[in-house]
Amino acid sequence: MIAQSAPRVRVFRQTGCVMIDWERVDGLRAEIGDADFGEVVDLFLEEVDETVARMTRGGAGAADLHFLKGCALNLGFADLAQRCLLAERHAAAGDPVDAAEIGDAYRAARSVFLAKLGLSGGRAA
Repeated sequence: MIAQSAPRVRVFRQTGCVMIDWERVDGLRAEIGDADFGEVVDLFLEEVDETVARMTRGGAGAADLHFLKGCALNLGFADLAQRCLLAERHAAAGDPVDAAEIGDAYRAARSVFLAKLGLSGGRAA
């Protein structure tokens, strides 16, 4: 049997979720209004950008993954939320998690989200 070092847990696979739950996005926008929606998007992007950057510098901890999961659920990033849930479980068990994959999933969803809504960095273009 060949000994292998512990691989980083890869969660960048099919999660069975849509990338973005547009019904959630529309519901949030209707609930808080267009003006506040832009502010919520700005805050979301700022906080998640910072968290993803911190994670890729120092590894993905369960607390950061839990935070990202909550943020993602609030704004309809369904696939990212599912990936964070899976990674959070691995991190809580002490298994290494590939934070770069979480970052890749976030950036892909962010790009689609902003393009579809005609936003640039969170504000209406």
